[in-house]
Amino acid sequence: METAADFEALLRQVEAIVYSEAPILERLGDICTLLRDRVSHYDWVGFYLVDPQAPRQLVLGPYAGTPTEHTRIPFGKGICGQAAATEQPFIVQDVSQETNYLSCSADVRSEIVLPLLREGKVRGELDIDSHALAPFTDADRRFLERVCETIATLV
Repeated sequence: METAADFEALLRQVEAIVYSEAPILERLGDICTLLRDRVSHYDWVGFYLVDPQAPRQLVLGPYAGTPTEHTRIPFGKGICGQAAATEQPFIVQDVSQETNYLSCSADVRSEIVLPLLREGKVRGELDIDSHALAPFTDADRRFLERVCETIATLV
């Protein structure tokens, strides 16, 4: 399991990516890859971004992991849609117990979704799936909230 020091070091790397000169979608993709590769229980990491043409729709953005068929998600549908509609993080430690879960892969056992908020509006969200049952801790949530605060400046 990752320690507080591990998360602090990762946050510094995320900040370096955010403040780089690369195109925004490339930066988001680099963050996905970093988190998936460096946190043992993050098996799929991706961003859903609010569609500017349909403001109550999320569109799949950069991600690292197995391709998903869920490229558009309405606010309120699935865990991602719930996080967008409520502007609150969702942690589901066992997706088989969630009635509003949109299955991306039979391997996914748990999920954490955090909204990206800027100027009081949802601009997107960070979605992380794990193949482990109940891996997400308060340390994960706190770390990912800080990641999202940093990323929100981009979206």
